[in-house]
Amino acid sequence: MSNRTLIETLARIPEGSAIAGAYAQRSDARAQAELSYRLLLSPQDEGPVGLTERYAVAAFVAALYGEPATRDHYAGLLRGAAPDLADGIAAEARSAAASGPWGHFPAGPLSVEDQPGTGWEATPERVAQYGARLAAALAHTHLLVLHPRDSSPEALAALLTAGWDEDGIVVLSQLVAFVSFQIRVVAGFSALVAARAKTPA
Repeated sequence: MSNRTLIETLARIPEGSAIAGAYAQRSDARAQAELSYRLLLSPQDEGPVGLTERYAVAAFVAALYGEPATRDHYAGLLRGAAPDLADGIAAEARSAAASGPWGHFPAGPLSVEDQPGTGWEATPERVAQYGARLAAALAHTHLLVLHPRDSSPEALAALLTAGWDEDGIVVLSQLVAFVSFQIRVVAGFSALVAARAKTPA
């Protein structure tokens, strides 16, 4: 039985390769990344965040970043749980994708680095389509991925107003952070695999 992790699978790291060996040497990091995936995306107890909500947020994060393997993986998870929602999330991400980070720092020395941008808002139309909880989660996800400079007490209050409790907000933030990390690792390994494939033996 193969003990390949999701990161190795998504990055298409060849079994037995030098890249696979190097990753295996980071056994703790490798194991923790896989465990985090399982705890966040297939928990035994869903707790304050349902599986479909988790899949939707993860699919939105991956689509915003645009890394093909992770985007397709999480889109597939969401499609298996809620096909109509998968189409909506993909469309939202296409319209909301942008280069980041942008946003505004609190007034002070860092204000010279402020960059304009358009956030994803939980408009009445989106609330009607996705429900208040998920619409608020997507707005918060867009903030964390593309304009974390705009984080504020008001942003957290919007989640509470939409029905998220403190435990749910923690899980939501962990999920966004983990998928963002996973995407970066997969992208890095994928680039390394591609470079090795071009190198003469």
